[in-house]
Amino acid sequence: MEFSETVSTAFEALRLNKMRTVLASLGIVIGIAAVIALISLGQSSQKAVEAQIQSLGSNLLTVMPGAQTSGAVRGAAGGATSLTYGDSEAILSSPQVTAVANVSPELSQRSQVVAGRNNTNTQILGSTPAYAEVRKLTVASGRFLSQQDIDAMTKVAVLGPEVAATLFGYGADPIGQSVRINNMSFRVIGVTASKGGSGFMNQDDMVFVPITTAQKLLFGVDNIGSISIAAKSEDLMNQARNEVGYLLLARHNLSDPAQADFSIVSQEDVLGAASQVTGTFTTLLSGIAMISLLVGGIGIMNIMMITVIERTREIGLRKSLGARKRDITAQFLIESIILTVVGGVLGIALGVLLSFGIGRLMGLPFYVSASSIFLSMGVSGGVGIIFGLYPAQKAANLSPIDALRFE
Repeated sequence: MEFSETVSTAFEALRLNKMRTVLASLGIVIGIAAVIALISLGQSSQKAVEAQIQSLGSNLLTVMPGAQTSGAVRGAAGGATSLTYGDSEAILSSPQVTAVANVSPELSQRSQVVAGRNNTNTQILGSTPAYAEVRKLTVASGRFLSQQDIDAMTKVAVLGPEVAATLFGYGADPIGQSVRINNMSFRVIGVTASKGGSGFMNQDDMVFVPITTAQKLLFGVDNIGSISIAAKSEDLMNQARNEVGYLLLARHNLSDPAQADFSIVSQEDVLGAASQVTGTFTTLLSGIAMISLLVGGIGIMNIMMITVIERTREIGLRKSLGARKRDITAQFLIESIILTVVGGVLGIALGVLLSFGIGRLMGLPFYVSASSIFLSMGVSGGVGIIFGLYPAQKAANLSPIDALRFE
């Protein structure tokens, strides 16, 4: 009964100062909403990256060139020009390599693509017919690259759906139309089916051309950028990695694996690195959001201190009638907790709505974890206790005689 009366009194005190109660809770509402929305943004980004990587297949290996060196300076991994089209052909035809199902050499670079008055800056990917199988890509209309296109270095292009829509409009049929890449005219022979995604791995925002055309006509290089390898099964991934590694060491006249001018990564490696990056990103966003909660807590403490001053005579009267220190402490502490918990509930609702809206705007999956909601509720309650304790104790320690004399 004593506790219920204290809670009832706390609600009544907050109800008498509606505007102050709303303003005091507002900081917590914004803080909790920011925590929910930013954690959701980080987790949704991580889910999107994971889904995009996994959609490429669990049996995919990628051979990347090593780092480029200049004197004593070593550049970033992948900057060297150590891989050739012949390397990819050797992997597929060598009797030493038995665990590989297919191979796709690739060479990519960003470039401006123009069609009439429309243009877009996108990724130009030189590859072979095997790319569609290795990368699990399907064609929505027209056809994909053929071996004849590779052998003849034809100037043909397969557009991703986003590129097709940007250059020719949604619903238009670009098959047979021409686009210009690096001031060269290419005939459109196909449009790929949408796979979804965003960022540098977005296959919907790419233009596919024969790899020989990309090497000799567009970019003027003899090397390739990477080699995608489909192992015969997920169980044979390590065997495929070892077989390809030893073959390339022999082709590059290297005997020590530590001196390899290439690296072989699996989807699991890429997924682990991406998860680490997005995890760090989520932690950073959470830390920023916690600052807003701290500001909201300081606002609660400020409001409670003002309340103690305004109700000094009331405190003196209650103490003179027999109220104990713990009664006064509980009174103000419960008021503080109510402010933060109510603000926390409203903040969670606002945060979920913000998460949904941000996801729709950015094309990310909507994801709010239960842990972030429970964390937010716990933090809001903790903020009420931590920032309400000092004003509550200050009220409890007032002398009843001095409090009654207070003007």
